[in-house]
Amino acid sequence: MNYRKLSEEEILQLQNQACLADDWEKVTVADAFTTKFVHHTRFSGEVRLGVFQSEFALAGGIKKHSGLRHVTLHNVTVGNNCCIENIQNYIANYEIGHDTFIENVDIILTDGLSTFGNGVEAAVLNETGGREVLINDKLSAHQAYIMALYRHRPELIRRMKAITDYYSNKHASRVGSIGNHVTILNTGSVKDMRIGDYCCICGANRLTNGSLNSNREAPVYIGHGVICDDFIVSSGSHIDDGAMLTRCFVGQACRLGHNYSASDSLFFSNCQGENGEACAIFAGPFTVTHHKSTLLIAGMFSFMNAGSGSNQSNHMYKLGPIHQGTLERGAKTTSDSYILWPARVGAFSLVMGRHVTHSDTSNLPFSYLIEQNNTTYLVPGVNLRSVGTIRDAQKWPKRDGRTDSHKLDFINYNLLSPYTVQKMFKGREILQNLRKASGELSDIYSYHSTKIRNSSLVKGIRFYETAIHKFLGNSVIKRLEGITFGSDEEIRARLRPDTRIGVGEWVDISGLIAPKSEIDHLLCDIESGKVDRLKHINAEFERLHLNYYTYEWTWVYDHIEEFYGFSPESITAEQLCAIVEKWKEAVVGLDRLLYEDAKKEFSLSSMTGFGADGSRQEKEQDFEQVRGDFESNPFVTAVLKHIEVKTALGNELIGRIRQI
Repeated sequence: MNYRKLSEEEILQLQNQACLADDWEKVTVADAFTTKFVHHTRFSGEVRLGVFQSEFALAGGIKKHSGLRHVTLHNVTVGNNCCIENIQNYIANYEIGHDTFIENVDIILTDGLSTFGNGVEAAVLNETGGREVLINDKLSAHQAYIMALYRHRPELIRRMKAITDYYSNKHASRVGSIGNHVTILNTGSVKDMRIGDYCCICGANRLTNGSLNSNREAPVYIGHGVICDDFIVSSGSHIDDGAMLTRCFVGQACRLGHNYSASDSLFFSNCQGENGEACAIFAGPFTVTHHKSTLLIAGMFSFMNAGSGSNQSNHMYKLGPIHQGTLERGAKTTSDSYILWPARVGAFSLVMGRHVTHSDTSNLPFSYLIEQNNTTYLVPGVNLRSVGTIRDAQKWPKRDGRTDSHKLDFINYNLLSPYTVQKMFKGREILQNLRKASGELSDIYSYHSTKIRNSSLVKGIRFYETAIHKFLGNSVIKRLEGITFGSDEEIRARLRPDTRIGVGEWVDISGLIAPKSEIDHLLCDIESGKVDRLKHINAEFERLHLNYYTYEWTWVYDHIEEFYGFSPESITAEQLCAIVEKWKEAVVGLDRLLYEDAKKEFSLSSMTGFGADGSRQEKEQDFEQVRGDFESNPFVTAVLKHIEVKTALGNELIGRIRQI
């Protein structure tokens, strides 16, 4: 935009409208500027003004013309068609975009050189330090995971800190920014802030040293009573109702409110926090806590739902708060659960009661941890038959609220993956070895500070084998989908992987499931300086995410012989049919278990509280009006349809193969 100096007539008119300037020579304006809508304004330092030609339509039918009224500006650039009025103190050292509305604010100030939250250290997992993550605008859950947990590679951490410092220094400035189409209303102090386009701040108490990375696709909302210090909020997030954040990163499409408080914590895509408290947590995608009495502390979570009164302790009253814990993806806690860190809970497990024995169940996923008489009992694999587990897996993709086309986190929603199935292989082996070592007739088995009952151990082996059959069979069927084969050799050729990437161990890097070998390769490139920018690191994570199914098949192919006892290099049509038959049996078997689990929700005992003043018949009728009947329940019909579709899919493949 071209700016010109004010004419003498314009200066006189502004003075007549109660405007003052330390030096009118330092006030420049756009070519089409008119003085009509500038009243009771004081100018200090270098000030640039755009035009004031449009109106703002406010709630209730009120219209306000753009302009300046009752405001002091010091070293400020104001874009076209902004309305700024009733600033109690002043606005200093800011660039303000076009079509922005600012009203009833105490102070907007940038004081000295600021990085706007970039480079702030959040002391996650260990309050005493040692696992600090440097927050930044481009921070992904996967970057943060490596920076927090890979401290055994000091050169890697040094390089990642240097990369973040480079980014922070590159974006440091003595001038803050407020973007286009921003609204700031009835707000207290706004200091050292960078505020993106289409952001809405309404009633916030204090915002200091931060970035609100709002944009047109995914606006950020900051609401009443919010206090944020040393922070970054990513696109599409909503923070309201007295939430308080200190040294925190908030990822895309998160919602924090109802007096939620957090310090030294990271919240990644689609997290929700209400009423409770977080301290030094690493909240991976879809970490949810809604209840007043819930405290999450020094833990790593993802796809997690915390029940009311859930609590953890990160010290044992000796050397202070130095302990940490992990609930792997999909783990849940019931009401009034408690875990004494250090501990590690396997993926998709359910924690009930108080647990103080520092158990590690990471190789026994889909389990229940139940406390009885101060003892932790482990029920392996039982969550595979739970309706709740399947419902969770179905709801996460539907609840992805990210509207920004540029995603920071690359999220894999799969319930069964090489990551969870490799643990089932280990879990099956662990249970078989326990049975062999302690005898098949033992009533109780001991494993990592937990107890496993005989019946639970036997069922656990069966649950894991069924799930492995399902996963491997799914992959085989998908690989052979829609192809007609003329010989066993054609089948073998199709089964051969497209790459060797995927062999070996897989890891869950806070939502991203990938081969460990590829993560190690990326880390080596960072250490060597080959990868030296945040955007390049994120690009590598995206590549791994996009190639997931290619790498998954390599892993499956590598495990066919281990599980089925014959090599895929010499597989026959008959052996392939046996795999598909086992798959059908596993899929239908698990679906039948889910069907029976869902049926419990419609039992007579579940109707307690219905039909308040009537007979059993009225109770059943009241229940049906509220909850519906079992056979027409959407989940139940989906399970029955799934059985039908998968059976037909297996039969179709068997029919194609048997023509050889």
